Formats: sequence, C-alpha cells, structure tokens
Amino acid sequence: MSMFQSTRLEQAWRQVQFAREYTLSLLADMEPGDWFRQPAEGVTHLAWQVGHLAMAEYGLLLFRQRGRQPVDSEIMSGKFRKAFSKGTTPDPHPENNPSGDEILKVFHRVHAQAAEELPRFDDAQLDEPIDMPYAVYPTRLGSVLFCAHHEMLHAGQIGLLRRLLGKAPVR
Repeated sequence: MSMFQSTRLEQAWRQVQFAREYTLSLLADMEPGDWFRQPAEGVTHLAWQVGHLAMAEYGLLLFRQRGRQPVDSEIMSGKFRKAFSKGTTPDPHPENNPSGDEILKVFHRVHAQAAEELPRFDDAQLDEPIDMPYAVYPTRLGSVLFCAHHEMLHAGQIGLLRRLLGKAPVR
C-alpha cells in the first residue's frame, strides 16, 4: 500500500527519487580530493551538448516509440547520431564537427517531428515495457518522462558552460 494519498504526488516523488539515485550514481566513484577540484579545461562544449540532446530526443521520443522510419534520415544522419551518442568524446576541433548552425537545425527538426508525432501515439502503447533509460516507469511513457529529465541535466551543463565562457546566468 502506498503512503501517498495522491497518485500525482506519488508520481512526482518517483521523479525526485529517480533524480536522487542518478546523482548518487554520479558521486559513487568520486574521491574526497575531487570535491573541490576545479578543472582547468572542460570535457565538453556547447556543440556536443546540443547535438547530444538532439540525438537523445530522437531516440527517446521517436525511435523508441515507433522504430526507425524513412523520414528519420531527413531529420538526422547516422553520422550525426554516432557523433553525439552517449559515451562519445566531444571533439574540440570545429572542422571535425557539423557547424553550430547545422547542429541547431537538427535539434529543431527532431523537436518539431516529435511534436508532430507524439500526439498521435495510442495511449495503450505508452504502457508497453522498455529497457533503460527511462524515468518513473519502465515503459514508453517512462522514456518520454526521461527525455525531460535528461534535457534538464544537460541544460545544467550548458548553463555551466555559459558561465565558464563569461556569459551571465539566464534568469
């Protein structure tokens, strides 16, 4: 029996718990001396963050929901997906990457396609099981929820990059 009287509150708490578990996993292998260490050079850049968000949104909101479709090659190339997948190392050389403008175009195309397709998904399909990554529920709906969480995580990294580049925080 749940301790919550509200299902909505329970769902919100599950999201809090998911975030806490993820944070703890990030901290698990950190040494005491790392807590106040300030790296001289970062390990990422804005282009990789935005490209990664585009690739992840495609994976979570389109591919995992309805499989690969012919339109997908017009939205994002396989080369783009591979360059910005989880675990890739951001390449700091602009000549080895798509331009910032092209990355933004892909970022916007993926989002527009997701906005077009998601409303057409059958509600019953959202309960179908999937493997990680997901948030709250191990279902297609959980994949949608994770997309929001994942973007917030990278938004934080983008915010930090902004500050390191001398930009004021966004209010």
